[in-house]
Amino acid sequence: MAAAAPPDPTVPHVPVLLPAILKAVAPVEGTWLDGTFGAGGYTRGFLQAGAARVIAVDRDPLAFELAADWAREYGDRLVQQPGVFSKMDTYAQDLDGVVLDLGVSSMQLDRAERGFSFMRDGPLDMRMSQEGPSAAAIVNEASAETIANILFAYGEERASRRIAKAIIAARAEAPITSTLRLAEIIEGCLPRAKPGQSHPATRSFQALRIAVNDEYGELFQGLMAAERALKPGGKLAVVTFHSVEDRMVKRFLTARAGAGGNANRYAPERVREAPAFTLGSRKAIAADAAEVAANPRARSAKLRVAVRTDAPAGEIDAKSVGMPMAKGGS
Repeated sequence: MAAAAPPDPTVPHVPVLLPAILKAVAPVEGTWLDGTFGAGGYTRGFLQAGAARVIAVDRDPLAFELAADWAREYGDRLVQQPGVFSKMDTYAQDLDGVVLDLGVSSMQLDRAERGFSFMRDGPLDMRMSQEGPSAAAIVNEASAETIANILFAYGEERASRRIAKAIIAARAEAPITSTLRLAEIIEGCLPRAKPGQSHPATRSFQALRIAVNDEYGELFQGLMAAERALKPGGKLAVVTFHSVEDRMVKRFLTARAGAGGNANRYAPERVREAPAFTLGSRKAIAADAAEVAANPRARSAKLRVAVRTDAPAGEIDAKSVGMPMAKGGS
């Protein structure tokens, strides 16, 4: 997985693949749920495209604070719902559509005090909800084995053990509380980045952020919640930015569309459930050259769209969708 560089804070937020999403789910009507409200790009796009109402969900209180200046113009067509998209089926039912953008919000990366970025100094936090254990808690309290497992499972960092060992040694001298100190420790374990390569700390910071916010667990539970919340004919659109998330979405939709097949041809034939989704295409939609030129963040984005059938919602195992799981340690 090629780790993406952080967004340039001087570039305004542009919702990735929005025209492609609106085209893929047209006509836009009824009630939609935007499970990753963020800066509001998708919510506004859907309201302007004809959605009668959008339920905007975000676990970060900052998202709703920043929307205060423009949200009122939509009146009761915009419902702001603090929370996590894995619980969307408790916020609404019989939805006409659900859209999820799994990229990190620029409003979080750009604020040093949130501790997401290694490009500016700030407290080592990374909590999207601003509640619960922070990245500093993992770095300063977890065992070397646990830290290494997190870096490898969630960041695919090959030098995970070396970095974990360096973290343990550094925190013995003084607690690691700032983003720049952690970035320096990681840099000291890896070769200097060549021009055009991502910062040496990219994978490790991504892994810690995913662990702090349980992002893979949230995605897995969110996909199942969408299946429960969508009405027959309702549309699910998911934008991912790296291979692990795209793999999870692809495998989930393939399995729930009844196209998974038996993993072992010698195993007894499974009782097949009625498909919960239909797929327009198994191939993901990518940004065109014009969008990538205008918004480099779109280069790694992939869009997958599925339509809910009238079959009852079901269950699926996390391992079957390829969800990474970091092994624990004491």
